[in-house]
Amino acid sequence: MTTMKTSHTFSILFWINSSRSTNNKADLFLRITVNGRRANIGLKRKVLIDQWDKKAKKVKGTNAQAKAINNLINESQAKVYSIYQELKYKEELITAQLIKAKFFGEDEGAKSLQEILTYHNEKIEKTLSAGTIRNFGVTQKYIDRFLKKKLKTNDIYLKQLNFKFISDFETFLTSYYPKGHFKAMSHNTVMKHIQRLRKIITLAYHLEWIDKDPFVRWKPTFEVKQREFLNSHELDLLERYKFPIERLDRVRDLFIFSCYTGISYADIIALTKNNLMIGEDKNLWIITKRQKTGSPVKVPLLEKAEEILNKYENHPVTEVTQSLLPVISNEKVNLYLKEIADAAQIKKNLTFHMARHTFATTITLSNGVPIETVSKLLGHNKIATTQIYARVIDSKISTDMEQLKNKLKN
Repeated sequence: MTTMKTSHTFSILFWINSSRSTNNKADLFLRITVNGRRANIGLKRKVLIDQWDKKAKKVKGTNAQAKAINNLINESQAKVYSIYQELKYKEELITAQLIKAKFFGEDEGAKSLQEILTYHNEKIEKTLSAGTIRNFGVTQKYIDRFLKKKLKTNDIYLKQLNFKFISDFETFLTSYYPKGHFKAMSHNTVMKHIQRLRKIITLAYHLEWIDKDPFVRWKPTFEVKQREFLNSHELDLLERYKFPIERLDRVRDLFIFSCYTGISYADIIALTKNNLMIGEDKNLWIITKRQKTGSPVKVPLLEKAEEILNKYENHPVTEVTQSLLPVISNEKVNLYLKEIADAAQIKKNLTFHMARHTFATTITLSNGVPIETVSKLLGHNKIATTQIYARVIDSKISTDMEQLKNKLKN
């Protein structure tokens, strides 16, 4: 392990508080300074003011008392320096107050952020869905990056968490560009990461690993956004466009498959022939579970979705991977979708999740499929989640009626 280079300024100073002296004797102190912030340690010794060497920071003379105090100074200096070097080697957060706490052994038994993260991971391993566990893993990855980049450490004590830590973490996330993305995280994504951190820290509070909840004054703020989807004209443009490049043609087909099934990309990746079955209606169905929630999903295949399955039945990728469709990494899919949108002259910010929105709106709700049915097809646990799409449809109805009014006037 190599010691991380830091920009810490660190110093040790021994001094006597002559302003509060009694009988020409003053208390002896050790001052620790880290990055301009100080912490004083009382060494419980009194020194004759006229015997204190201000330049050498030691007691003058060679008598037994002078030797004893000077030995204490040397031992204290060595101990503080050793604590500092240990923190630096372990790449832990270094503050004057933390060094002082370690000097007195007050940090023994104190739990750290990494300890609660590990405990939480073990706790949710068998209780939450794979998708939720994955989301917590992504949040933990950003916590680790924040600690390393902004605090120059890999761990901190839970008792050091405060409102400023939360605020600084939010600022870090707001300006962070995830790999494969053209822009920083959205405000709502940032809020979700902080909410996950909050759940972890709340667990630490309930375990009595910390005395105060640092989130007590923090309130999440979410922006209300309309779910973007492709209308029937845009979907037709995408379906009809002839892509000369195989990778774009393949990603377009994966997107269209999701538009006609409502299955997310994370779940499409996991599909195999075992997920196909003939239903009681003698038609082909896909039976699977949502990775995000573990909810069962049963989707009768529409003709367009079946055509795509038939197209890739003997594709080299599916032959090797035994997957139902020739999938690629999620990062590349969303990158290629930008190219696809440009080529097909679709002006919207095309992401794979938009396919699921398109299924909910353009394919099902707009064609009169009851919202209860759509909710089951999407694998939603609450119909309230599906009603977000219904509100979009209400908006569409309003727009269509306005257009109709204008036609009737003419």
